[in-house]
Amino acid sequence: MNVREPLPEWPLFGMTDDVRPALRQARDAGQACILATLVDVQGGGPRPAGTQMVFAPGITAGYFSGGCVESDVADHAFACLADGEPRALVYGAGSPWPDIQLLCGARIEIFLERVAPDDAALFELLAAQVERRPVVWVSDGVARRCAAEVEPWPETQVVRRYAPVPRLIVVGGDPTALAIAQLGAQSEFETTLVRSKGPETPPPIPGLAYRRDEPKSAFAAIGVDEWTAIAIATHDLETDRAALREALPSRAGYVGLLGARRRLPDRVGPLRVEGMAEAAIARLHAPIGLDIGGKAPWEVAVSVIGEVMALRHARGRGSTSTTDPAAAADAPASLRIRASETAKTLTREES
Repeated sequence: MNVREPLPEWPLFGMTDDVRPALRQARDAGQACILATLVDVQGGGPRPAGTQMVFAPGITAGYFSGGCVESDVADHAFACLADGEPRALVYGAGSPWPDIQLLCGARIEIFLERVAPDDAALFELLAAQVERRPVVWVSDGVARRCAAEVEPWPETQVVRRYAPVPRLIVVGGDPTALAIAQLGAQSEFETTLVRSKGPETPPPIPGLAYRRDEPKSAFAAIGVDEWTAIAIATHDLETDRAALREALPSRAGYVGLLGARRRLPDRVGPLRVEGMAEAAIARLHAPIGLDIGGKAPWEVAVSVIGEVMALRHARGRGSTSTTDPAAAADAPASLRIRASETAKTLTREES
């Protein structure tokens, strides 16, 4: 096995769920990398099937168990990096390494494949990310394909669907809007704060984009698709209406409005008069967020990001929204786990 650097004592590398940035980092450095995919979980576990990690010299991203598994997987990953041979690793019941115990008592299977920096499938995966196209990655460890739809073949080991990175647009500029935006950026959303005629200097929040134009032009420039959530938190009647006028008929997967329920007619009434369809208005989540009982900026932020994530996972119970989240989301099969009939590999379908 190759000699490798030990994993950091604090596993911050596991706080990211999307391994595409790590794949891009390795590709841009001209390095081959190991893509490790959790292909089977039995008995429960901290991560679902379809979870991935990336290993390359100086690069580690993702996590499978939070225990000692990652270090052992890293050893096998660097051996795979050296010889190029794919590997199937089993931990838990039936494992050849009984000294490695999973804290949750599960049995997991992890598949390792070496991906060259000039691999065509990798190129397509990263291009699709930039262009916000959903794709599926299919691999037997030696050959792999990536496209909108790929028919698995008998030796297929991994079938993994990738959706565009979730996008969050926050309209506003007060502490609550800033908290929503900051938590969104920390939660791996492509996050933009829109504050019409706001300060020229952007807020000092890492990973946050900023726009000073009106909602109509801002939304058009950012791009709104079904993987976009829009949180309107301005406390200004006219700005709220302007944002709702653009957001509700759009393709956004989520539109939420901050404010008391009694103020809702003032926001949506004029939109009805203008002829906005009731189906569009019914998509609105107002008051915004899950009902967690708090109104402080971070409490509201947690409730908003929690509701958006609940909709992504199609588990929308307990919301204070005008429409039940499970129904309002049009129930896209976001991140649902299913078994691939061909590959017998559990994957997460993202749409």
